[in-house]
Amino acid sequence: MKLRSDIVKKGVDRADARGLLKATGLTDEEIERPWVMVVNSYNEIVPGHIHTRNIAEAIKRGVVAAGGTPFEVNVIAVCDGMGQGNIGMRYSLPSRDIVANSIEILAETNRFDAMVIIAGCDKNAPGCLMAAARVDIPTVIVTSGPMFPGIYKGRYLTNIEMHEFVGKVRKGEMTEEELRKLEAMAFPTAGTCACMVTANSMASVIEALGMSLPGCATAHGVTAKKLRIAKLSGEKVIELLEKDIKPSDIMTREAFENAIAVDLAIGGSLNVCLHLPAVASELGIKIGFDDFDRLSRKVPHICPIKPSGPFALKDLEEAGGIPAVMKELSPLLNLDVLTVTGKTLRENIADAEVLNREVIRPITDPVHKEGAVAVLKGNLAPKGAIVKQSAVRKEMLVHEGPAKVFNSEQEAIEAAWNYKIEPGDVVVIRYEGPKGSPGMPEMLTITSLLCGMDLDASVALVTDGRFSGATRGPSIGYVSPEAMEGGPIAVVEDGDIISYSIPDRKIEVKISDEELKERLRKWEPPKKEVKGYLRLYSRLAKSASEGAALTY
Repeated sequence: MKLRSDIVKKGVDRADARGLLKATGLTDEEIERPWVMVVNSYNEIVPGHIHTRNIAEAIKRGVVAAGGTPFEVNVIAVCDGMGQGNIGMRYSLPSRDIVANSIEILAETNRFDAMVIIAGCDKNAPGCLMAAARVDIPTVIVTSGPMFPGIYKGRYLTNIEMHEFVGKVRKGEMTEEELRKLEAMAFPTAGTCACMVTANSMASVIEALGMSLPGCATAHGVTAKKLRIAKLSGEKVIELLEKDIKPSDIMTREAFENAIAVDLAIGGSLNVCLHLPAVASELGIKIGFDDFDRLSRKVPHICPIKPSGPFALKDLEEAGGIPAVMKELSPLLNLDVLTVTGKTLRENIADAEVLNREVIRPITDPVHKEGAVAVLKGNLAPKGAIVKQSAVRKEMLVHEGPAKVFNSEQEAIEAAWNYKIEPGDVVVIRYEGPKGSPGMPEMLTITSLLCGMDLDASVALVTDGRFSGATRGPSIGYVSPEAMEGGPIAVVEDGDIISYSIPDRKIEVKISDEELKERLRKWEPPKKEVKGYLRLYSRLAKSASEGAALTY
């Protein structure tokens, strides 16, 4: 078998390279075997990655058992929870490209033959997937796995509740002492958050794409099942190498449509609408907001997982996981696509079974007849805005109200704390897009505060920023074009009436076309002092409607 690594290790002229490898303790036999890059993002501050040393060791055992030589390397991972409501959140989305670029550099410099990638929290996972598509050597992805939910008085505790409890404290319905007790109970194990946040949505999408082994997405991070999947993934990547099955053979347009369908059915994070287009573009496949909306009209929401229902990832795992979800969705999926098992999706899910019909509902009796995502368009968002309609109360599916405009999330948070946001308002937060913030931070702090103050039944939020997978309520984001690009959201004024209808997919600011054009003619972008990587990102980032990836 001809190997990519042969160019590094074979021939008289490669004596120096072989000597360097031997300096790491490798034997001649280990050098001769296929080289497998095991990408880990272990660190000590992210709970979704602190346990991945054990996962990496299991992968390496699998690689060795199958006849390969593993090399563990590291890339970064950040936790969005740490950056919420502060400048750190500006770095979260831009970290996605750093992850992808780092993996590309390591894979190409060392001419690895194959990869097994441990993908985890939020932007790390799509960055890993982008790299797999870009490098395009045999690859299996092992997602790091969710944590178990906390339990308090018989109810689940997750990051969703913890964020919303802040609003309860503000209203006087909970004391700070009670909140302190709960924060020690909400996150009982390592792993990604216990609800359908971005990390778990991406894990589900990666499995649905066919890039991880069946059952991987919902296998919890600290379980023996996760370690077994990791070991099998190490073995499987050698088989893929022998059969020359690459990510481009697996991640076809049909596979992306399967992934979107699963995301819609499970109530996945809106961030998937950014990440899948960015991954697809690496393969020359064009996917955008309209694809999510088109499929959402025919794929029902069948899994009421937090924040779109009462269940946690633990319940989805016990109900059969993503294989069971895909079995239920099978009439709507492309079943003959190839996967990292070397088999088709049809073969992978042949024996899958739904074990709990409350967690995975029949497509004939769904939670909602449409999928989780709706794309709204109109004079306020000519290229689209997106909302997780599965997490919106019925009374707020259609709304009209006066705008209260803020040029940053922090301004809106201060207004909410001081009771300056009133029932009926439409909160507009702008200059939080990819170029504007820059970095497109999540608006979880303000959305959670509004929910905690019980304003999600009467107050809508519209922003060119993005949302956490934990966000619920009438939160309409990713408005494109963004304010910094001169999108109409830049010229909305306090008191303008904003109207939207999620069922009709419309969003408008009720001013005349002439008035809108005149405001835009007078508009000038605000000047912001930006330094370092964020300066580069602000110059190169595409629109949210194009995945907010860098333009190379």
